[in-house]
Parts: sequence; structure tokens; C-alpha cells
Amino acid sequence: MISQRKRIWGWYFFDWASQPYHTLLVTFVFGPFFALVAANHFAAGGLDELAADAKAQTLWSWTLALAGLVIAFGAPFLGALADTAGRRIPWIAVFSVMCAIGSAGLWWTDPDGTNLAIALGFFALGFIGVEYALIFVNSQLPSLGPSENAGALSGTGFAFGYLGGLVALAIMLIFFMTLEQGRTIAGFAPALGLDPTRAEDQRIVGPFTALWFVVFMVPYFWWVRDAPVRSGRGRIGDALSNLVATLRRLPARRSLFAYLGGSMLYRDALNGLYAFGGTYAVLVLNWTTTQVGVFGIVSVIAAGAFSWVGGRIDLAVGPKPVVSVTVWGLILVCIVIVGMDRSQFYGFPLEEGSGLPDTVFYACGVLIGGLGGTLQAASRTLMLRHTDPAAPTESFALYGLSGRATAFLAPALIGLVTAWSGNARFGVAPLIGLFVLGLLLLRFVQAEGDRETWRDGEVQPQ
Repeated sequence: MISQRKRIWGWYFFDWASQPYHTLLVTFVFGPFFALVAANHFAAGGLDELAADAKAQTLWSWTLALAGLVIAFGAPFLGALADTAGRRIPWIAVFSVMCAIGSAGLWWTDPDGTNLAIALGFFALGFIGVEYALIFVNSQLPSLGPSENAGALSGTGFAFGYLGGLVALAIMLIFFMTLEQGRTIAGFAPALGLDPTRAEDQRIVGPFTALWFVVFMVPYFWWVRDAPVRSGRGRIGDALSNLVATLRRLPARRSLFAYLGGSMLYRDALNGLYAFGGTYAVLVLNWTTTQVGVFGIVSVIAAGAFSWVGGRIDLAVGPKPVVSVTVWGLILVCIVIVGMDRSQFYGFPLEEGSGLPDTVFYACGVLIGGLGGTLQAASRTLMLRHTDPAAPTESFALYGLSGRATAFLAPALIGLVTAWSGNARFGVAPLIGLFVLGLLLLRFVQAEGDRETWRDGEVQPQ
């Protein structure tokens, strides 16, 4: 008999296992590495530096956008299919395999940029896998304890995950990623005899992330079991029928409708910050990928600490105020980032070699990581307050759909504004608008959710 405590810890371990995909691959190591490889490849083809940087950023953004569209269209159907059978673990296992294969395949990214499409294909495969798995894992939150404890559980899960991302990033920096002199920040030669001249010290991040995920998913599969909520055999017809019925009822649930729309926009903006923070540092501030990694450690420490504290605040005051405050904080961060580069800060010229941009961006990293982690945890709790108890996977699939329905928007806007302005830092500006629109829709969301209006599959008068 598996105790409830073990089930909770097993559930936490998914965050520990999966967070390095986002920390190492999306934001702090592979993303910036790919941007440099692609930009150098395009520059070697005859483009000037600004044009090459813009083309590299556009390629990265459209990959994220296309992967997001796959997730958006598939998530609701998969969630409904799982709910008809009440089984989630088999789906999580399948998507875990996708994540591991996609991560491992990044080893074959050619540092000369001759196989950019293959590298992006592997990245998209892993990204889709980990995001699909997250939908099913999120839907298990209601079964872990009383609803009043959901905020603390969600916040602790995110904090534990960020701790895993921190440890994984530290291992990469200490033992693998090298500085200009061919040694890591700890003074070691890269482990496993890796050759920095072939970027093996950075390409190893893919297999490392895959191995990390496989090893630390073991506690999850040992301790977490399905708790069927519906009888049935998971027939495709049942899944489609349930999905169509849910979508038809959605406009009548005003609070949920507004929340899905608002969270769609502010989570898209947050993902934009995550996906392009590292490339901003590389293209605007001219940081090395190792510098970006150190920046990542600071950001991830803040994310873990803020998420844990935010979970306790969520428990005390509820998730909606936490969401509002963190979004406002992220708006201020974006405003600061847009107004600076290596030579000036909001029109005030800086001396050559000034460390002010670095210091300011480090502070922004603390806030992006900290507020972003808190925002995700509180958003998951607020979704729980709108979740149909009879179909949690389907409900969280809609949450996943809203989070990915406009996943193309932030990357596309960043790419378009960057190309139009010829300046990578201006690409962050559209995220401000997405955050503000998300806040406006949040005004129509009930702080306690609308679960009490949902009975026997019908929306009741409020």
C-alpha cells in the first residue's frame, strides 16, 4: 500500500525530473547555444550581424510556435480520452519517452549549423512530450489532498522542481561547460573527455537532460497510481463527445472562460520571457553561454524560493491576488529590459565596459525566475478552483490548451518586432501588452472559482 505522503513526493518528482528541460534546454543552455550557432551560420552565408541575429531568433521563435500549436490542438482530445478511461499513467509514460528521445537527440546539433532543422526537430519532439505529460500530471493535483492545501502542494512542487533545475544547471557549469580557456568555472577540464572545440561541452546538455529525466521519473512511477474517476474503455468516440460537450458549456462558465483567456495571455508572455531571456543576454549584452548559465543559477534559486513562499501566501490569501501581483512585477521587468543595452540605459549613455547592464539584468533574472515560478504555481491552484471534479484531466487539458492556443503569439511578435526594429531588445516590448491584457481579463475571474456552479454536468445559476 502506497501512503499518501509517498504519492505526494512521487508527484513532486515529476517537477524535479522535467524542470531541467526548461531550465537547460529552453532558457539557459541549448536555447542560447542554438542562437549563436544559427547566427554564426547565417553570418557565414553573407548576412550582416544584425540580420543574422534576427534570422536566428526568428527560426527559434517559429519552432516554439509550431510546437505550441501541436500541443494546443492535441491536448484537449488527449485529456478527454484519458478521462473516459480514468487512466493517466500510461499517457505520461509515452510522453516521457518522447521527452527523453528529443532531449538526447540534441547531441547531434552540428556546431557549424549544417543541420539546424534536425536539431529543432529533436527539440520540438521533447518539448511536446514534456508539455503533454505535464497536463496529465497537473490533473492529479486534486487527488493529492484537500482543496484548501492545493496552493501549498502546487507551490512546493514548483519549488522542488526549480531546485532540480538548479542542481542540473550547476552540474553542467561545474563539470561540462567551459570558459574561453577550456576549463569550467570550477577549473576542471570538461568531464568525459569532451572536446570544447566541437562544442561537445554544450551539446552534452541534451543527453544529460534525457538521463536526468529518466532517472528521476522512477520515484514518480513507483509511488503515483491512477485514481480512476470514470468508468469506460477510453473509446475515441466517447473522448470526442466529452470534449465537444465541454467546449459547448465553456462560455456559460463565465469565470472559467475569463480565466482561461487571461491566463492564456499572461502565461504566453511569461513563456516568451523564459524562451528569449537567454538569447537576449547573448544577442544584446554579448554574454557567453557560460555567463548565461551562471545567470540561470541566480534565476532558478529565486524561482524555487519565491515559489515556496508564494505557495504559503497562496494558502493564506488565495491564488488570485498572488497572480495579479506577480504579473504586475513582470510588467515592470519587461519595461526595464526594453530600455537598456550595453551602451545606454533609457537614453543615458554608459561608459564603455560599464557593468550596470549586467547588474540590472541579473536583478531582472531574479524577478523573472522568482515571480515566474510563483505565477505558475498560483495559476495551477486557481485552475483547480475551476476544475470539474468528474473530469480533472479534461479540465487541465483546457488549461493546457489555453496556455498553448496562442503559443505562437509571443515568439511571433518577438520575431516580427525584432526584424522590424533591427534591435533584439525591442522584441521584448510586445510581452508588456500580453501581460496587461491578461490582467484585464483576470478582473472577471472569481477568486474562489466556479466549481460550486457545476453539478451533474450542467451549469447552475450563481
